Amino acid sequence: MQVQEMPEIRVQRVGQSRINEVDWDNLIFGRHYSDHMFVADYRDGQWTDLRIVPYEKISVYPALIAFHYGQEIFEGLKAYRTVDGKVAIFRPDKNIKRMNNSARRMAMPEFPFDWFMEAMKKLVSIDKDWVPAGDDVALYIRPFMIATDEYVGVRPSDTYKLFIITSPVGPYYAKPLNVKVERKYVRAFPGGTGYAKAAGNYGGAMMPTALAKEEGFDQLLWTDGIHHEYIEESGTMNVFFIINGTVVTPPLTGTILPGVTRDSIITLCKDMGIPVEERQITVRELFEAYEKGILEDAFGSGTAVTIHHIVSITDILPNGERRTIELPSPEKREVSNKLKEVLEGIKRRKYPDRHGWLVYVD
Repeated sequence: MQVQEMPEIRVQRVGQSRINEVDWDNLIFGRHYSDHMFVADYRDGQWTDLRIVPYEKISVYPALIAFHYGQEIFEGLKAYRTVDGKVAIFRPDKNIKRMNNSARRMAMPEFPFDWFMEAMKKLVSIDKDWVPAGDDVALYIRPFMIATDEYVGVRPSDTYKLFIITSPVGPYYAKPLNVKVERKYVRAFPGGTGYAKAAGNYGGAMMPTALAKEEGFDQLLWTDGIHHEYIEESGTMNVFFIINGTVVTPPLTGTILPGVTRDSIITLCKDMGIPVEERQITVRELFEAYEKGILEDAFGSGTAVTIHHIVSITDILPNGERRTIELPSPEKREVSNKLKEVLEGIKRRKYPDRHGWLVYVD
């Protein structure tokens, strides 16, 4: 098969930037969007019309396949302002590969890796003034793809649009999390789309999460769909526990999103000589470890949250009885705090980038 040559990315710049509308001292996650966006169209079996244009509303038909049958995927990654003033994207290669894996699972076309990288770098470079400087801020990058056929029928679309938008953001969560073990509803099932970053995965999780919040919890700790006993992930995050000095996280078995931050934490643990295991963890094991006094920490990981502490885990038994794990205060958690310090330091060049994780846009 002949490899398609990358078309030129044409650029249409805004007449007037909106950057002065942003309160840079109070960046709320996902509320402000940069001046430009990248767009590409898929038709007749190939990607065409690569362009960077002003961020604006889009016009679509009511019969769009994405609306009716859920052919939509997305990604999330960040660009950072380094301590020497450069702009760098953190591990974009992993996100590009993961988005193309999601595309294959959802019967959507892949976007060529090199094109994806070039489009992302060019977009961030054009809007580099939107990349904030500081320890808890970044430019969030959101690629997404939608099916665009005007057709109410259950089949893959013949046409698609790929977008990349960016947003200056602060912290995702304002405080440590109290989570509830979810034993009724299921986020993902073997053979399903759990490993893909598909919109439906998140839509299906909203109602159970809302119910948990009504009970006073911040997030769910999802369990497997067969036994409701094996821990999988937590809301918007992969999840880690420190049990008797070992960092433990559930394995990637097809029902868990293969997080880039997750992979980075595992790599850093190995670099730092911290014991780390990818293995199944049951709710029972967690509570037994807590009762023995060897459950030392629990935290979530993800692009949006980086590393975020879990302060309590509550399991509501079928008879209504509640049992709760109370974890140490975040400032006492030496290992997870050090991992976060190093990870965030690498992103901003405070620590050496030994694995080549940073891709510079300038």
